[in-house]
This record gives sequence, C-alpha cells and structure tokens, in this order.
Amino acid sequence: MTSTETHPSGKLSDGLSVYSVIRESSMFNRLFRDRRFYSSMLKLAVPITIQQLISSSTNLLDVLMIGQLGETSIAALGLSNQIFFLLTLFLFGISSGSAIFTAQYWGKGDMVNLRKVMGIGLTLAFSAALFYTLIALIIPETILGLYTKDQAVIEIGSQYLRIVGFGYIFTAITLTFMSVLRSTQNVRLPMTITIIALSTNIFLNYCLIFGNFGFPELGVQGAALGTLIARVFEFIMIIFFSYRFKTAAAAKLHELKYSFSFFTKVLRTSMPAAINEVVWSLGITTYYAVYARIGTDAVAAVNITSTIENMSFVLFIGAANACAIMIGNQIGADNEEAAYDYGLRFLVISFSLSILLGILVLILRPVILSLYNIGPAAYDYAYKIQFIYAVTMWIRTTNLMLFIGILRSGGDTGYALKVEMSSIWLIGVPVALIGGFVLHLPVYYVYALVLLEEIVKLVIVIPRFRSRKWIHNLTGITE
Repeated sequence: MTSTETHPSGKLSDGLSVYSVIRESSMFNRLFRDRRFYSSMLKLAVPITIQQLISSSTNLLDVLMIGQLGETSIAALGLSNQIFFLLTLFLFGISSGSAIFTAQYWGKGDMVNLRKVMGIGLTLAFSAALFYTLIALIIPETILGLYTKDQAVIEIGSQYLRIVGFGYIFTAITLTFMSVLRSTQNVRLPMTITIIALSTNIFLNYCLIFGNFGFPELGVQGAALGTLIARVFEFIMIIFFSYRFKTAAAAKLHELKYSFSFFTKVLRTSMPAAINEVVWSLGITTYYAVYARIGTDAVAAVNITSTIENMSFVLFIGAANACAIMIGNQIGADNEEAAYDYGLRFLVISFSLSILLGILVLILRPVILSLYNIGPAAYDYAYKIQFIYAVTMWIRTTNLMLFIGILRSGGDTGYALKVEMSSIWLIGVPVALIGGFVLHLPVYYVYALVLLEEIVKLVIVIPRFRSRKWIHNLTGITE
C-alpha cells in the first residue's frame, strides 16, 4: 500500500476545493492511487476474466446454435446443463476451498503443504465427478423428469447427457489444476488453454450440429460430442503444459500424498465452501424446477437470460478470483490490514462496473433477443426478466465479491455457509414455490421474488466485512 499523502503545507489552504479535500483524503489514496495494487489486479483479473468469458461462451454457443432448432431444444439443453451446473459449482467449491490454503501457502512460500492441499482437491474433485458421471449416464431421464414433464425435452436432454457425461472427470481434474495455477498467480496458461479448447468446441459444434464439412448432422447430440472432445483436449493440454513449464501444479505423485490428520484440518475450512456451492446450486436448481413447471416458454426465457447473466458476470468472477488470490497472499504474509484494504477496493470496483453493465444490458435487450428463434411468449418473458436482472445486478455482484472474493479467501467459510443456507432455503426457495405454485404468478414475477434472498444476504454480510472477523491466517495448519 502507498502511505497516506498530505498537503505540502501540512494543512488545508482556505481556497482548497471540496474535490481537492477528497483527493487528499486517506480513503481516496487507498482506493485510487495505489498503482501497484491495480497493476497486480489487472495482471490477475484480465486473464481470469478472459478465461471465464471463454468458458461461459461454450454454453452460450451451444444455446445459440441449438436455438436455431427451436424452444424444445433450447429447454432440453438448458435443463441438461443443470447437471453440469451442479457439478461445476461443487468443483468450484472444492477448488476455491482448496485455493484458500494454496493462496496463503504461496504467500508464505510453503510448497510442501501447498501440494498436499492440491492432492486433497484432486481426490474430492474426482469423487464428485464420478458421482455425476454415473447420474448422467444411468438415470438422465429420472433427473430431467424432476424439472419438466415434457417428454420431448426429456428425450433430447437425455441424449445430450449420455454423451457429455463422459467428460465430467476430465473437467474435474482440469479445473483443479487451473485453480492451483491461478492461486499461485499463473493465470496466463489456463487462459491460453481455455481459448484453444473453446476454438475446438466452436469448430466441432459447427460441424456436428449442422452437418458441415462432410460431418453427419447430429443436432443436440452433435453439440454434446463437440463439447466432450473439447474437454478431453483441454485436459490433455493442462496436464502437459503444467509439467512442461514446471509450474506450482507440477507435483510429483508422492508430493500429493497427505495424512488423514492433515486432510481433516483442511476439510474443516475448505468443505464449507464446497457445501456452500451445493446448497446454493440446489437452490438455483429448485428455482429452475419452478420455472420449468410454469411452462416451456418460461424456462426457455430464463435459460436465455441465464446465459446472458453468465456472460455479463465474467468480469465480476474474474475480479472476485483476483480478489481472493491477492487477499489470500496478503493474509499468508501476515499483512491483515492490506487484506482488508484490498477487499474494500474490490467492492467499490465491483459496484461501479455493475451499474455500467446493467445499463448496457437494458439497452441491448432487443439485440440480444433477436439472436434467438423463439415465439412471442418466450420473447416477452425474456425481455421482462432481463430488465429485472439489469436493475438488480449490483446487488448480486456485491454479494459475489463478498462471498467468493473476501469471506472465502479469509477462511470465513463457516459463516458464509450459514448465511447462504439460511437466505436460500428460508427465503428464496419458499417465495419461489409460493409465487409459482400457490399464486401462479408469471415467470418474471417469480424471478423477481427470488431476489429477496440476495437483498437479505447483502444486509447481513456487509457488517461482517467491516468487523474484520472474516480474516483468518491458515498457514499454521501443517501435518
């Protein structure tokens, strides 16, 4: 951090403007004049944001291409991706829980324990992916039947899952390696590999969905096959280049081994992060089930909006990941005041960006919806839902930064889990069920009601951040 600057004379002159007072204030210096902070932030956030944008583009491209086949295919792909959504959120929870330790160990310079934590992350990720793979391959009809009674949607979605499910384990290992690389400030390699994987996915989708360049026209199955091949290719690249460049993730097999005692110590802090993602994702899945029961047009509209939401959120996810890395490194190096300062700066940045992006989404709604071949009802629903999303974006992004970028990096995972679980299951899910099944409200009103849980979370967590009780140095945890 830079030191606080003072007026050259040591006092404020009579003619000094209010603007100058603000510029000379300690808060202004902390937020806007630390060039080293912004340099570090951009070096981390930009590659992570690009990677997140590319990752989000994978599903967007699937939806856009499949969207040419109509509402049923859009709904089938959207509901099928809920399985992968659940898996990736759990994997994200595992990797971010492990990243709490890897970032702090990296700040301390402790490679031995860093790689033991990586071993724990790989074990948990593989186990979760195996479970979801079996679900996708064996009982996809049963799972999709929980969301919708439309047999055409279930049939198409099951075909998709039985192909793409083979890639879940590869994705789990890939995400674990990428998490370790990012936590140790190596963000360019994951970004580059993701770009190559997406390019592969685009080409294969173009060939296999529509039958271009002599390939068979497979429709939704083609999208699944293209995605599967791209994920396997991504896995091969991350393993090869991690070891080729001798990165922090290039651990020898014996370095990944850990004792049961160390495993339980790490799990006490990291597992709440994973459970948090499961709790949150189950809540989101319940919302989707409500939307789907309202009708195929309703779930298609929500799926379109969710895709746009994922795309617009990449900036904030990138910033939150950069925040978590920088705060974790500072806590590991025993710089707790710097960690708090970094959190404050990221909150201001997140709020400012969310206002700008919200305005952009409002302006571009007609353009976005013109890309989809949907009927009048689905168009009307999507148009209204995107309005609600745009004007409330700042609430969601602030919570994202607080939970993922700040509380989690400080090891305050237990508190975050309690707040997340209470807000979703005591507020969000009940109002969604009441709005959809009791009051029979239109889907856009149900979507708006669900946002009550985001408001409650924000009110609860801001005081927690200001109290500094979320800062926990975990580098003392060893074998």
